Amino acid sequence: MRDYLGDMIARIKNGQLAGLPSVELHPHMPRTCYDVLNILYEEGYIGGVLDISSPITGKTRTVVKFKTSQKGGGRTIDGIFRISKPGRRIFLSTKALWKPRTSTGIFVISTPHGVMTDREARLLNLGGEVLCGIF
Repeated sequence: MRDYLGDMIARIKNGQLAGLPSVELHPHMPRTCYDVLNILYEEGYIGGVLDISSPITGKTRTVVKFKTSQKGGGRTIDGIFRISKPGRRIFLSTKALWKPRTSTGIFVISTPHGVMTDREARLLNLGGEVLCGIF
């Protein structure tokens, strides 16, 4: 078994700390990872996600482009961390779902209606597995 979501989060965190303009992700990620990347893009934490296919080898690779903040050109992701892990799954109801300490932070939750942010889950009164947190 491989933890694709944990690998993706580690690559994004390390790429941001190293000041890289983009990072390349594992080529065979499940749909949940793409849903999390889509949420990060919609919330403004990353600049974009590109699927680049090589005409020579025929392989597709996924590249995440980072976005710099408007305040001095720093990074937009200060911290990203995994909450629910393969060895210990964390499921929470709407009432038990806590708010991030900072107003700019979000939690990504996998619900029966798909992967969404904590704000959307509270509005729809849905609980689920808390995948990761970003601030």
